[in-house]
Amino acid sequence: MEQIPVSLWTLVAGIVVTAISIWIGHNHSLLPIQASQQAPLVDGFFNIMFTIAIALFLVVEGTILIFLIKYRRRRGDDTDGVRVEGNVPLEIFWTAIPSLIVLGLGIYSVDVFNRMGGFEPGSHPHSVAHVAQMPGTAIAATLNNTSEPTAAPEIGIGASPKTLDKPADLVVNVQGIQYAWLFNYPETGISSGELHIPVGADVQLNLSAQDVIHSFWVPNFRLKQDALPGIPTQLRFVATRPGTYPVVCAELCGGYHGSMRTQVVVHTPEEFDSWLTENQIAQKQDLHQAVAVSESPSWRFPAMENSRTRRANPADLSPSEFLAPHTHNMGIDAATLKSLVKSQ
Repeated sequence: MEQIPVSLWTLVAGIVVTAISIWIGHNHSLLPIQASQQAPLVDGFFNIMFTIAIALFLVVEGTILIFLIKYRRRRGDDTDGVRVEGNVPLEIFWTAIPSLIVLGLGIYSVDVFNRMGGFEPGSHPHSVAHVAQMPGTAIAATLNNTSEPTAAPEIGIGASPKTLDKPADLVVNVQGIQYAWLFNYPETGISSGELHIPVGADVQLNLSAQDVIHSFWVPNFRLKQDALPGIPTQLRFVATRPGTYPVVCAELCGGYHGSMRTQVVVHTPEEFDSWLTENQIAQKQDLHQAVAVSESPSWRFPAMENSRTRRANPADLSPSEFLAPHTHNMGIDAATLKSLVKSQ
């Protein structure tokens, strides 16, 4: 029987390794659900690296196993092994291939970084929060310290090439302290321990740190940016999937670093409107001041222009109108609420 040529075996092995690597590289479940426009860019790059890693693993470990079996010591064979001094073509091959892989990944990573907005942070000056006063709280004192103007951030992820020269739909000032994240909405004066944003909005986070270096990381967004004391940084993104996602500090910042966690809540436009209204009412000392964001507030963008028109002064609302945003949490519909109010 004629022996199969080594070159044919090599070709078959290469096809099998390639097919397995591509399938595993694009059908794994190692990453959390994508929830931002930037996530597919990062995942595409990760999948390519993972595919290459699987291929290298199969080639190296497969070669070790084949040699382990084929060239094992046979019983009764006490002779020395064949002396091999080197193989220049093989050494050039296994040096050139990794070099080309690293070079290609480097070029690809730069392209991904550019499309995410990494080359354009600080394209637009940002306003700093005018914080709602919350007397008697330690958080209020900390937040009030952030109201001083600062320079536009020049470090971080800024506008993508598609949104260059366009201001963000929503600006949020984010401060990291040991051991919490504080979020302030400068246009409305709302302060929160959670990040709330509308789906589809171009959001810009202006990051700062009060004490030590922190790192703002949202795994579902595939985005991470350091918050540096005295150096403003920026993170700009678009959320694409409503839901609640964890926010983690990814920089060792002290003894309770592991507990420095919060969450980002991605709302539908209507839900975000309701959240703004409820928090403006809750955080104003005088309900008469908690009104009337204009017909086109700064966070709005074209796709959301028709979602809602104007908020009214709560002092001018009827009981049913005032309670309407809370019907979902109360477990009743608007009609039931109206009938209850009439029955009073």
